[in-house]
Amino acid sequence: MRRSNARKVDSPPEIDNNNNNNNSSMKAAKFRPNSSSLRSTNLFSRTNHPKPQSQVTKSNIFVIGFVTLAFVTSCYFYLSSRTPVEKRCRIVIDGGSTGSRIHVFEYYVTDGGPVFDFSGESGLGSMRVSPGLSAFAEDPDRAGESVVELLEFARKRIVKEDWGKTEVRLMATAGLRMLDLSVQERILEACRKVLRSSGFVFRDDWASVISGSDEGVHAWVVANYALGSLGGDPHETTGIIELGGASAQLTFFSSEPIPPEFSRTVKFGNVSYSLYSHSLLEYGQNVAFDLVRRSNLAKAPNPESFSSKILLDPCSPKGYTHNLIKGNTTPNSLIKIDEQSSILHASGNFSECRSASLTLLQKGKEECAYNQCYIGSTFIPKLQGKFLATENFFHTSKFFGLSPKTFLSELMVAGKQFCEEDWSKLKSKYPKLNDEDLHRYCFSSAYIIALLHDSLGIAFDDKRILYANQVNNIPLDWALGAFIFQVMSELDVGQSYPRKSIFAMDYSILSGLIFAILLLLVAYYVSKWRKPSVKTIFDLEKGKYIVTRVGRQS
Repeated sequence: MRRSNARKVDSPPEIDNNNNNNNSSMKAAKFRPNSSSLRSTNLFSRTNHPKPQSQVTKSNIFVIGFVTLAFVTSCYFYLSSRTPVEKRCRIVIDGGSTGSRIHVFEYYVTDGGPVFDFSGESGLGSMRVSPGLSAFAEDPDRAGESVVELLEFARKRIVKEDWGKTEVRLMATAGLRMLDLSVQERILEACRKVLRSSGFVFRDDWASVISGSDEGVHAWVVANYALGSLGGDPHETTGIIELGGASAQLTFFSSEPIPPEFSRTVKFGNVSYSLYSHSLLEYGQNVAFDLVRRSNLAKAPNPESFSSKILLDPCSPKGYTHNLIKGNTTPNSLIKIDEQSSILHASGNFSECRSASLTLLQKGKEECAYNQCYIGSTFIPKLQGKFLATENFFHTSKFFGLSPKTFLSELMVAGKQFCEEDWSKLKSKYPKLNDEDLHRYCFSSAYIIALLHDSLGIAFDDKRILYANQVNNIPLDWALGAFIFQVMSELDVGQSYPRKSIFAMDYSILSGLIFAILLLLVAYYVSKWRKPSVKTIFDLEKGKYIVTRVGRQS
């Protein structure tokens, strides 16, 4: 009765009758299953899902989850402790000699300082209109009209809710510097009337004529920001040589003693830079060209009596003809000619154009009060370090198809070929350029040689000069440097270098987070190593699992 519930089993296998009874009994007993072995068989079948494997999987999931949680929590507290990111906008209007350009900047401010992105579409937007503000000298009240169009561009880029906290500044350069102070003020006042009603934040003193020295410093700031040297070793910075339309600027770090009127000290973070900075007014490309041509008029036997004399113009390609020059178009020019005109005969002579340019650059050198004056009576220390040559230096080099690292010797060869080429052939070769712009490349190439080599002493094979208008997708525009300088000064930033990415982190804190995570991982693997290694087997005779220690392999 007690075995009535026992599992029914098949009959044992048939035994060979030739064997003795004892052997038969043993074999029969060996193959006869009993209830214990049946239970053992049921237990053995559970090894399809062994417990040890499940325990290991759960342990790994726990550790991974713990590490992830620790990392997320650390990041949360790190980000929570930081000042929220604030988006800001600012407007700078560059009142140049040939046109006015507006720059609309979008940037971010965190507790680590400002974050700029001049290469992105949202970080910088620009628009240019012609003519420049100085063109309104005869009718100053109309100067504000050119600003209206620029402001409309800014309104489209900045959401209306931000207008009331966006500052706008107008900074005029050499074009206005060449005018009488009374005319300057009338033009600026016409612009102020428009800026006051723009909807943006504006103060009257934010519309001004900046000095040539300021213009040079701002160009130096953006150049070294783009190169990544701003805030570093002063000797590793790069100088800037600008050739604008009405003036040329030269700014670079110098270890020589510099007279106070040419010295500027710029500070970023804990680093101070002693810079030489000076603007050569009337030595910009366009004004210098007019002055050279006027000097040719001065060679006439009696300039006051001629009405239509043929004069040679070595700085225009052969075959180019132009009716000349109305007087009083250039303030403080070499000579004054009132309402007289003449016809210049283009001779296309590169060497003579270079010589005429050098004569202009050396004018007044006898009045030099310093040990050395490379240009006129202006103090200029010996050039030190590398330089970026921008604006018309770059445009001229690009026109001739020269590389940014080209030598002056290559520019001289290209300029000579251009000057001596027949005008009709040049027109066919460059059909998209208007006559006035095209014929100026003869003068610009000769003028650059006279300025950089003959005056400043830069060798024909000097590798220190790089012709560029942007670096790392950042425009080399002094207005960007003015913006950087203003923002860094106003925020009184302790860091020496403004960041370029909103995702920049404090690397000391980031290093701490990484170190903490590594400690957690090390602790986990050490604990796993110290934990005894075991092996689980099934004992058929005893009918149960047995757990035994296993020695570690080194």
